[in-house]
Amino acid sequence: MLLFLLIVSVLIIVVLTAKLNVHPFLALLVASLFYGISTGMPLDVLITSIESGFGDTLGKIGLVILLGVLIGAFLEQTGAAYKMAEFVLRIIGKKNVHAAMGILGYIVSIPVFADSGFIILNPLNKSLSKKANLSVAGTSIALILGLMLTHVMVPPTPGPIAAAGILDADIGLVMVLGIAVSLLCLIVAILYAQRVASKTYIDPNPDLTEEDIIEKTKSAPSIFKSFLPIVVPILLIISKSVLLFSMGDAAKDDFLIQLISFLGSPLIALLIGLLLAFTLPKKFDIAMLSEAGWTGKALQSASTILLITGAGGIFGKILQNSGIGDNMAQLFEGIMIGIWLPFLLSAAIKTAQGSSTVALITTASIMAPLMASMGFDSEILKALVVIAIGAGGLVVPHANDSSFWVVTQLTGMNVKTGYNLYTRGAMIIGFFAAFVVFCISLFV
Repeated sequence: MLLFLLIVSVLIIVVLTAKLNVHPFLALLVASLFYGISTGMPLDVLITSIESGFGDTLGKIGLVILLGVLIGAFLEQTGAAYKMAEFVLRIIGKKNVHAAMGILGYIVSIPVFADSGFIILNPLNKSLSKKANLSVAGTSIALILGLMLTHVMVPPTPGPIAAAGILDADIGLVMVLGIAVSLLCLIVAILYAQRVASKTYIDPNPDLTEEDIIEKTKSAPSIFKSFLPIVVPILLIISKSVLLFSMGDAAKDDFLIQLISFLGSPLIALLIGLLLAFTLPKKFDIAMLSEAGWTGKALQSASTILLITGAGGIFGKILQNSGIGDNMAQLFEGIMIGIWLPFLLSAAIKTAQGSSTVALITTASIMAPLMASMGFDSEILKALVVIAIGAGGLVVPHANDSSFWVVTQLTGMNVKTGYNLYTRGAMIIGFFAAFVVFCISLFV
């Protein structure tokens, strides 16, 4: 019944947004209320789920979205984004923008959450697409799929790290296998973006013409200065992850490590990036920070993203509190289908409640007592189970996943296009990753 009600809820969202043009925030809120009431959730739990779902989601990513949007506004208005685009295109060529964004996303998401990585790289992606005369649909799908691959399969991202710890898998082996499997998937993701997603045309920035971009490039800051607001936050976040991962818990008492951990948190790193963005204009004017200036306009555009992301959090929290994750686990727990079991279990939980990290941790906890009885007792098989769980964490992003709304809202995709391009693409690479894991398991 929970699964049936979930399907009905998703259909409500699709019909309201795609057919009736209802705002996604209202559609998500209606679907959340329908699901909570239909499952018999106590009203006090329903209210708590709405409040915590909205608040917790925005508490984790809300300020990151705002800071990323502000950095993007200064990169765009000063011409810095187009300066970067010109530099990157000169190196990779116009035909390789999809590959460039997929690879950039793949690297950045190892230490940075996929949502944050997309927000940081979105201005560069749009300007590259504009310069290359490409649809932002294709390049954005390449970017988000590249981000998601390492997000679910390569430590030190929290999900794979947690799953490896729960299953007592060797993190080094998980890292090696995760990189091998995800790199093969990255090739598929880039091909999908080039040959399928790019056929849907979305203008990267319909307000700007090629002449406008040329004019902005002329007055833009230097290439070095243009890259700083993006590169410095990424380096800070990477430094924190690498240090904590390599030095362990013992290093947490060290003052220098604590300082780097503080500076490397996404919020502080992006604040530093914003300060660097303030240095981009040739002559800084305080009016840029006013309600009618670059800052005010950027924050107005961000408000819609925040509302929809928060509503997605409400839907996800109500699903979690309904117990649908445990319901899915029980559905698959008695089915012995080898390495496909952790994948299908993770995919079911991911699809049901939206968070890849929650899906990875929940599935690993369910699989832990089953490992020995299923023959997953060697180090390499334990690592493969972690990667299979990660592959399931890709399947499938939809209305209860914050990344779905970040991608659609920042690129101008409507909900139907988001399902058609992003949801389908993630499902393809998720199943492909599971197939690769299955093939490896036959030889170990």
